Amino acid sequence: MAWSAAARLLVARANWKFGNDLPQGPLMRIYGFFIGLLSTLMGIGGGLFANLLMTFYSRPIHQAVATSSALAVLISIPGALGYVYAGWPAAVRYPDVAALQLPFAVGYVSLIGALLVIPTSLVTAPLGVRAAHAMSKRTLEMAFGCYLFIVGSRFVISLL
Repeated sequence: MAWSAAARLLVARANWKFGNDLPQGPLMRIYGFFIGLLSTLMGIGGGLFANLLMTFYSRPIHQAVATSSALAVLISIPGALGYVYAGWPAAVRYPDVAALQLPFAVGYVSLIGALLVIPTSLVTAPLGVRAAHAMSKRTLEMAFGCYLFIVGSRFVISLL
């Protein structure tokens, strides 16, 4: 998925689009459902899929990045709750697995990790916004495409 998104951004063909306006009603709800589902299953915030969807519907990349970042927060909350819910029965049913669980974890969610990530994100998010707005449309597409290519490569290497 990351490589296909990277290819879309790096090649950046103007004719690769679904339409000029985002859909309304049931189609948008279906898109939202699948963005949330795929994002949660892949353990990502949802920004990748929301960004791709908006750029496929002719939204400028700067707007797509900003909107998808906000959506990532909304998608991550039910995802985190799902990991908490899924992790509790595993700890009860498999005491050996529970012994291996990280300290200060609720289900599969590390509270220490959350306490480290949240303030870091709050500090660095405005820096990312300024950096993105300082770039041209094409430079931002290339930077995001390269980042996604690296992320996809990392996943492939971890499988080897």
